[in-house]
Amino acid sequence: MNDFLAAMGLVLVVEGLVYGGFPALAKKLATEVLSMSENTLRGAGLVAIAAGVAIVWLVRG
Repeated sequence: MNDFLAAMGLVLVVEGLVYGGFPALAKKLATEVLSMSENTLRGAGLVAIAAGVAIVWLVRG
């Protein structure tokens, strides 16, 4: 459970860096996401999941 909470904390740090450090970029990216197809977003999400699992597997292994 501690690892999960630490991971969630890191996610919040990364999100905060984007929104706090580069708000104009965050708005631009949000606008671009709205114009993307659902299949493209789904594919990007699945790639992100696979990359996250691989990173955790490598670090914890």
